[in-house]
Amino acid sequence: MSSPTSRLLHLLSLLQTRRDWSSTVLAERLEVSARTVRRDVDRLREMGYTIGAVMGPDGGYRLDAGNELPPLLFDDDQVVALAVALRTATTSGVGIEEAALRALTTVRQVMPSRLRHRLDALEFSTLEASDDTVAPDVLIAISAATRSREILRFTYGKGDATRRAEPHHLVTSNGRWYLVAWDLDVDDWRIFRADRVEPRAPTGPRFTPRAIPGGDAREFVAARFKGSSNENRWPCVGTVILPLPAAAVRPFAADGIVRELGSNTCSLESGAWSWIALAASLNRFDTAIEVVGPPQLREAFAELARRNAATAATPH
Repeated sequence: MSSPTSRLLHLLSLLQTRRDWSSTVLAERLEVSARTVRRDVDRLREMGYTIGAVMGPDGGYRLDAGNELPPLLFDDDQVVALAVALRTATTSGVGIEEAALRALTTVRQVMPSRLRHRLDALEFSTLEASDDTVAPDVLIAISAATRSREILRFTYGKGDATRRAEPHHLVTSNGRWYLVAWDLDVDDWRIFRADRVEPRAPTGPRFTPRAIPGGDAREFVAARFKGSSNENRWPCVGTVILPLPAAAVRPFAADGIVRELGSNTCSLESGAWSWIALAASLNRFDTAIEVVGPPQLREAFAELARRNAATAATPH
């Protein structure tokens, strides 16, 4: 049986995951009696957590927001997760890097030694954030307008004109933050870099949200970055055969599909925003290439060869 302290942490963790818990389910999850659950709930209440009783044949409990901040209690996995999240936040591109680093230092200092060892053993690197960081106030303003379904008024980049858009979602990609919104000035969906958005007060009137193409903001942004209007797929996809082992190709195939055809031969299905771009990208393998299809890819290689020949023939 777990110790009273660890059981208390487990109970608090369960109460935080959903609104209502029956006493029977809590007792089963904690492997204790319903009477022990009641005693543990009373202890949490004494510590400042507002836990309400749920009426019903089985009875239950609900964790509500309190008027004061009670002691923050975390189990071991939660502490490590918090530290990892703070480490990742140092490259979030939101302008909170210094605060995240200070918070991480504070959390690590109060960690028991066993948890510090777990955290130190978890070695990982994060890509450097873009220099174009976003002020937290900007993200808060965008999020508030999105949640309230109010038209966002803002200037963009170096422009002076105030623009109007119906904010739909904030998406992060490659260290940058993007606002997905319906641009009222062009009557179409647009993706705005959040670091270039300067919100203006007050916001506009409320609006009825539109359905984003594809139904998912992340998929919509990924599709646009691939040059596709709606679907998250490359508009130009082709297949080639490379005289290389599949293991040597996979690390450089990005989102392409590599299939082993022999010990030193493999096929690669890959995509790009244009046929010329796809042909050029396949040349990065620095080997002979056999085009399986489609014909547009073969024609792109021919056009690329003509352009390269012209470039090579140009006198210095």
